[in-house]
Amino acid sequence: MTTLVSEAPSASADAPAPSTELPGQYQELAELAGRLIHEIKNHLGTLSLNLQLLSEEFQNPQTPRERRALQRIHRLQQECQRLADLSSEFLRFARVGQLQRRPEDLASIIQELAEFVSPSLQQKGIELQTFVPADLPVLWLDRDLFQQALLNLLLNAEQAMPHGGLITVQAERLGETVQLSIIDTGEGMTPEVLAQVFRPFFSTRKDGSGLGLPTTRRIVEAHGGSIHIQSEPGRGTRVDIVLPVETLDSNHKETKATK
Repeated sequence: MTTLVSEAPSASADAPAPSTELPGQYQELAELAGRLIHEIKNHLGTLSLNLQLLSEEFQNPQTPRERRALQRIHRLQQECQRLADLSSEFLRFARVGQLQRRPEDLASIIQELAEFVSPSLQQKGIELQTFVPADLPVLWLDRDLFQQALLNLLLNAEQAMPHGGLITVQAERLGETVQLSIIDTGEGMTPEVLAQVFRPFFSTRKDGSGLGLPTTRRIVEAHGGSIHIQSEPGRGTRVDIVLPVETLDSNHKETKATK
């Protein structure tokens, strides 16, 4: 089975966890990119509105020319929506920086997410199982961002099982860390694909943004954690997220040190 670890090849297995803040120059670049994408989204919104108004002029096409015009308008609308979705994904990717962390119960986060995705999974013949001990320590998390990271992983697992299957979400304490695992029985990935999954804009799907896993990785690392992926074609994929267990006192000291 092929294994991918989020650290760079030269990084030590005992390397210190990444900082919860981006270096200043990268933070500035992310903010600049975010403002640019925001402007693009505004223009896309205006363009989409005008296309919608134009399509209403051709609701009952009478000639082949009008039907062709309506088809082209619909294609333009689809492309605008694709670009808007990509812009939203990029904004999420660019804005992973300063976290709003609070003490959170991992079990409640997983339960809430499971309730959200279960209807969609059931429609596709996918079973979701969760195994989270009640005595897990409280984790310092940005709840919204961390849920987004997990949702990205669950969506990837769902897309890897077009004919149904099983997703298992489990967690356990390992020393001073908590390991959260998402395991699917999907199609799996080749070593060549696995080597590129954290590269921004890389995707094996025609409609994929290629930002889901890079965003997930940045969120996990901003929490001081690491993400590891194991996968093999025809045998599914396992994603392990390892997060540090932090006390209230240590987190308070870290917060003061970064001010």
